[in-house]
Amino acid sequence: MREDAILTKLRETGVVSILRGIPAKNMAATVDALYRGGVQLVEVTFNTPEAADIIQCLAKSHADKLIVGAGTVLDSETARIAILAGAQFVLSPSFSAGVLEMCARYSVLAVPGVMTPTEAVAAWSAGARVVKIFPAGVLGPQYIKQLLGPLDQLEVMAVGGVNEDNFAGFLQAGASSAGIGGELVSKAAVAAGDYEQIYEKAKSFTEIFKQIKGGVKGESSSF
Repeated sequence: MREDAILTKLRETGVVSILRGIPAKNMAATVDALYRGGVQLVEVTFNTPEAADIIQCLAKSHADKLIVGAGTVLDSETARIAILAGAQFVLSPSFSAGVLEMCARYSVLAVPGVMTPTEAVAAWSAGARVVKIFPAGVLGPQYIKQLLGPLDQLEVMAVGGVNEDNFAGFLQAGASSAGIGGELVSKAAVAAGDYEQIYEKAKSFTEIFKQIKGGVKGESSSF
């Protein structure tokens, strides 16, 4: 799927599940629960053991259901590994011109992490089509609203500390989407095999998005 199509799907569904530290053996059941709940974009972080192998597996086996990306990508070398493994988008906690350049070379959507207006403008000027406001939970929805006052050309994703209580606030403040980690997929739920909890969380977040922004529904799936 091309960069434009990934960006469209991000805007339509609004939720990226950040899968950090989830064992490979639990990944299929986890993403199944997410998809049933309406989440269609998942990000495997590169501080997860076997991250490249997990991305490659998901990209091949679930290509008709999920858009699989890579997270915690700090440099161009890691970005290339992720892309060759099948990542269709790349998220970073920080801004790296090298990562943006590598992603542009392969027509992969890059979402650099920024905090300040200076960082946001620098990333946007370097070609980022979406910037990741991080840590959003610390900064709060009003920060995004104020940032977009003078910089309304930016498209922003809220990441870090986004939960069911503040997600709507971030969307109302101007965020087009959010990356959500443990509040959506908790390691405890995975360890307990409680995939129904993950499904319910996914459904809750996607419903919040639809109420605020509109969007599309996921379908039932099996792997």
